[in-house]
Amino acid sequence: MKILVDTSIWSLALRKKTLINKESLLVIEFRELINELRVAVIGSIRQELLSGISDKNKFVRLRGKLTAFEDIQLNQADYEKAAEISNECRRNGIQGSHIDFLICAVAVNRNISIFTADNDFKSYKKVISIKLHAVREEISNNGTDA
Repeated sequence: MKILVDTSIWSLALRKKTLINKESLLVIEFRELINELRVAVIGSIRQELLSGISDKNKFVRLRGKLTAFEDIQLNQADYEKAAEISNECRRNGIQGSHIDFLICAVAVNRNISIFTADNDFKSYKKVISIKLHAVREEISNNGTDA
């Protein structure tokens, strides 16, 4: 089953600097999902990843790497569900971004999990029925020295 990978995970994986152990485990899990052909993306995540890269060559390289991942095509129901989720969260005192709510909507509408390092999604989960993907036990146990 596909996993919708949030910008926060992509960003960790694309960094060149040293990661702390928990971040390393997230990146190892992400790489495993890539190897298993389970990574899903939406256009908004692709846009977030490419935005702010001022170096044209880096932009072109990253854009090229991202072409390996096909976007989930969004539809009217996704945008309507995102608005519904936004309203429900707001009623419960939880703020979030439009993109986060769109990610949640896509995941709910397609019954897939979200893989994220963004703790906001834990807050959303208190109000809406989203599934959050966690680092699998075998990766946690084997990646402790990473």
